[in-house]
Amino acid sequence: MSAALDRQIRQIYDALDTGSNKAAIVACTKLLKKQPNNDLAKALKALALVRSQKVEESLVLCDEVLAAKPSDESVLNAMSHVLRGLGRHLDIISMYETAWKQQPLNEELGINVFSANTRAANWKAAQQVATKLHKQFKEERFLYWSIFCAVLQANDPLTPEALRPVLFKLAHRLITSASTPSYFSADRFYVNLVILKELELWDEATTLLSSDIGQAISNTSLSVDELRRDIWKLKGSIKEEGERAQARILEKEDRNWLEFISILDATFAGLEGEASAENAEEYKSNVAKSQQFFAQIADKDGLRDRSAPLALLELEKRALRHSLSTDVAALYTLVESYFENFGDKTCAYEDLQSYVVLLKGADADKWKLYLEQRAVISSNLDGLRRSINAFKLLRYTISASSQTVDSETALAKLYVEAYFDALKFGKNLPETERQPADDFAILAGQTFVSLWKLIGGDEGLKYLYNAIALLDFAVGKSKDSYHIKLMLIRIYLLLGAPSMALEQYRALNLKQVQTDTLSHLVLARASNFALASLGDLTYSNECMEASQIYVNNASDTSEFIVRAFVQEKYTQIPEFSALEDRLENSLQRDLMKVEHVRMRLAHEVINTELVDMELIELKFIFDRFHHDNRDFDIIPNFQPHNTPSFDEQTRLFGKTPNQEWLSAFLKIYIRAFQQASDLDDTVEDKLLIGDRPKPHISAANKGPIRERVAEKLQEEIDELTSDEAALFEFTSALGNWLEPHHDHIRPPPSQVMSEVARLSELKSGQQPKGFQIPVPENGSNGQTKKDEEPPAVQEPSEVVTKFFTNMKERFDVVLGSSALPPELLHIVALTQEAFLIFNVVITRFKPSAVVKAHKLSQLVQYFKDIRTSALEVLNQMSAELKKLADVQADAAARASFVDACKALEGSAELDHESIVSVAKRITEARKAIFEGISSGTAKVAKTYAA
Repeated sequence: MSAALDRQIRQIYDALDTGSNKAAIVACTKLLKKQPNNDLAKALKALALVRSQKVEESLVLCDEVLAAKPSDESVLNAMSHVLRGLGRHLDIISMYETAWKQQPLNEELGINVFSANTRAANWKAAQQVATKLHKQFKEERFLYWSIFCAVLQANDPLTPEALRPVLFKLAHRLITSASTPSYFSADRFYVNLVILKELELWDEATTLLSSDIGQAISNTSLSVDELRRDIWKLKGSIKEEGERAQARILEKEDRNWLEFISILDATFAGLEGEASAENAEEYKSNVAKSQQFFAQIADKDGLRDRSAPLALLELEKRALRHSLSTDVAALYTLVESYFENFGDKTCAYEDLQSYVVLLKGADADKWKLYLEQRAVISSNLDGLRRSINAFKLLRYTISASSQTVDSETALAKLYVEAYFDALKFGKNLPETERQPADDFAILAGQTFVSLWKLIGGDEGLKYLYNAIALLDFAVGKSKDSYHIKLMLIRIYLLLGAPSMALEQYRALNLKQVQTDTLSHLVLARASNFALASLGDLTYSNECMEASQIYVNNASDTSEFIVRAFVQEKYTQIPEFSALEDRLENSLQRDLMKVEHVRMRLAHEVINTELVDMELIELKFIFDRFHHDNRDFDIIPNFQPHNTPSFDEQTRLFGKTPNQEWLSAFLKIYIRAFQQASDLDDTVEDKLLIGDRPKPHISAANKGPIRERVAEKLQEEIDELTSDEAALFEFTSALGNWLEPHHDHIRPPPSQVMSEVARLSELKSGQQPKGFQIPVPENGSNGQTKKDEEPPAVQEPSEVVTKFFTNMKERFDVVLGSSALPPELLHIVALTQEAFLIFNVVITRFKPSAVVKAHKLSQLVQYFKDIRTSALEVLNQMSAELKKLADVQADAAARASFVDACKALEGSAELDHESIVSVAKRITEARKAIFEGISSGTAKVAKTYAA
């Protein structure tokens, strides 16, 4: 490479490194004018184009470079970045394989082929490449790559069940052929144990683990030790494991909770249900020995560690379950002792929850009296934490029969007073610290929610106002209290103030994977609150931002796996692989996708590009095996143990969207888009830029997707609200009615492919290589099926013709009731959604030439009647929402809120003005959503009025 050329290439790299993609494109273009066959310049230009979102232009350059079969390291590296950005992982594999064939002695190229297969999770191919590398270069690490790829292939959900033992046997044969033993490193030892566990070769595993070096590795590697525990349990050596755990606790002072669990498991080994008369004495003896051991450790540790006291509690709980406990007061004694010693720990409430509910009769009464004596505000922080735990445990053990309006009102007052009294402990805390009194505000807020559920109607609504006023004040005093923020999000949504809920959600400042586990807080059924139809993309953008973790996952996690292989950190690979799988197949990811589609349909003009793009993406996720990573446990719950949790009490419409909900809405949209689209699988494959996702093995024997999206399953309907079920029925009936006409008019694939090729050439300047237009079959002219008689026009069912008037009746009923705002917005949003889907499926029949050619004038008349009904209903709903918006933020609405919260004005800080401020913000937020939905609905009606 000449010095001048070297400078030019360096300038391009510098531009790419600094994000100056436009400058990089200009520099590459200049270079290519002088050297039109310079593959590196083409690859770098393609990379700059991909980063500039100019995908069509980059595709042509990609095809040219790949056709040249590059082997230069710089070109290969640049192209790998380009193809990764396009999601073309299979092309990366093919590119490196071609280069390696040209230079078979290049070890680095072989490793790149292995890494490319690893990134794509092609474990079979990766195993074969690693085997080839080992044979050729004789490095032991390549053998272990091959072994672990066989293990990963066996654990892959796409691998047939019958093949899995074969793969593990292959891995075992390979590892026994290694020139050095597996205990050469902890990670190789781990791989060996994984294989032995799967093949149930317990004797071989025991020999390895019992050796001095095996014990040393187990003592230093948590992953190996965890695997060792599993092996011991599976081989039936639970008692031996318990003895080993005792030795570690005594000799090494190991306080790992897993060691205590091992002893507990050993105590009751082989026992299911109640102990029989024959073996009861033996197990009672085991219990007594374990009690003595745990008591010894508890005495030794004192207040330094709570593991042994917790183990005593768990031992007594299991003894009661198996009818082996001989001391009726033992559990109470242990619970009281634990609280006495560790009641000032913030974890005491969670530690004791599962034990205090077992107290019965006199012991339960005694426990209640004991807690009441400690449920007082202390003069120090330790005493405050102890009193908070006492209050929580008292509430947790309240019986459903004793939970009345009067008792809950008294408790709410008590918690509010305790909160204000305890604020003195956080008076001089920095803003980044949470108030020690926060739990009292949470207790009060959850009691107010219970009162709302107990009373219901307009009378109960005032308690939600009290909860909002108090929690809004509390989050101002404790800005980092995420538990209070979570409660506010739930209650704001219930009250129809989504903008305030979104504000609290953003204040959580979620990072990375947290967006997968917690975005459901505001994005579940987000389309009900979205103003996309008015042009406000706040919620739509929130979906896109929350989805960024899945985009990053596609590259980041696979890179971590590659690095783990290179560094031989095999213990890390299953974790990275599981994370990648859970994110790639996240239920929340696809729930958000559906919500985004629903909002996009309301925002954008319905056209072929929108329909085709969304159809392809939704079909990809229809057969996906989903992981539900959503975290509901993080939502605080201080409600009595035998009543609905705070999460259950505050769910919108009393339901959470789950797998069946997703399936129902995927069917709604896939079927609608299929009918509106001209794509078949052949055309679809040509339109794909990246690789087609691998279908889950469970989808292999299912019928065609077209047939399955037309099915309505009862389990899907059960997960929907009544209004969503009505939408499902409407779209199903609409699809059944129009499907014969769509099938008759839809152009053949050859005609569609011709049009796709033409548009591709217009966008990029030439057709991508390999893009061939299929020849029409049977001498068809590539046009419509003119020789076939069009299907007879049938009258639509009442499910279709009366849907909109039925929804208006539902709207009027809810409007006249004491239902919360979301229910009203839910009805309006679904009515608008039905109208938009109707417009999607009739798009094909709009051209007058189509109507005339296929004798569809009667069908079009039916469309007009349905549209007229829909427009009338939507405009009426819009007008009613506008009236509601006008009264939401007036003086009377604010006064109603303030009057409901008068009892809270017991602090110099939470005064009348503070409550008025909260009232103003929430009523204005409600006005904004009513007004926005009203205007958006009217805009949609106007857009599709003809």
